[in-house]
Amino acid sequence: MTYDTLLQLLDSMVRLGVPLLLACLAGLYSERSGIFDIGLEGKMLVGAFMAGAVAFSSGSPWIGLLAAIGISVLFSLIHGVASITFRGNQLISGVAINFLASGLTVLVGQTWFGLGGRTPALENSARFEPITLPFAEALSGVPFLGPLYAELISGQTILAYAAFAAVPISWWVLYRSRFGLRLRAVGENPAAVDTAGISVVRLRFTAVMITGLLCGIAGAYLATSAPSAGFGREMTAGKGYIALAALIFAKWRPVPALGATMLFGLLEAISIRYPNIALGPITLPVQVMQAAPYILTVIILAGFVGRAIPPRAGGEPYVKER
Repeated sequence: MTYDTLLQLLDSMVRLGVPLLLACLAGLYSERSGIFDIGLEGKMLVGAFMAGAVAFSSGSPWIGLLAAIGISVLFSLIHGVASITFRGNQLISGVAINFLASGLTVLVGQTWFGLGGRTPALENSARFEPITLPFAEALSGVPFLGPLYAELISGQTILAYAAFAAVPISWWVLYRSRFGLRLRAVGENPAAVDTAGISVVRLRFTAVMITGLLCGIAGAYLATSAPSAGFGREMTAGKGYIALAALIFAKWRPVPALGATMLFGLLEAISIRYPNIALGPITLPVQVMQAAPYILTVIILAGFVGRAIPPRAGGEPYVKER
């Protein structure tokens, strides 16, 4: 493998891993507060639809991004009301969110555009263009580091840079801020937090709203940052579930979440670039390579779910003691 080929593979890894990273961080906030959320897939899907539809209609990717965040936060609030206010089963609520998003995006998309649930392709002005960082062209001729900076680090969209910036920000929020301390505490022992005079309900609703914010950005990235920008039916293709597997693999920590999501992105990039891999006399069929990220998901869930300890109060509705 040449160095140029490696850079192209890593560039594909970043583009495929960014929405997983955003969704993984989204689940991190929710689950750290004690609210399990398997509805990441649905919130990403409605976010992608609104981003594509509104960006096409308005001609502005920023308005599409705001629409994606708005609808995703709304779906998060629905999940919050069901899980926190009415103390419903969090897993069932998440599944309902996914089914609702899947059906609504097709129905509204068909009504809006008449393209079978898709949106028209976005023009350049309606999508986020790659950003060329300073000195990228000047440094491109420098051996090894120049192409790395010019072709991999430079040339990403603003949403990709925001996703990577969200990792250290999330680390600081969770481990260095008062809000993060309270958020982690409410996921471990909500009764103790309540006894200290801190609202468990408010903290958990704040967490699910942050989840909606990040899922909306992830959906907007899918619809407005790709070369063939626009929304397609079920375009999230299980990314929300893969993000949950990465979250378990990362043991609910932001920095390992970056490595886990990039690993999934790398596997998907390899499956796209090398659909057939020969192992001696055996050539793996294209279906095996396409399924590699999902096979890894199953392996991680089977091998790490017993070792990664989730927040102790996760999935349990909190009932305030009288």
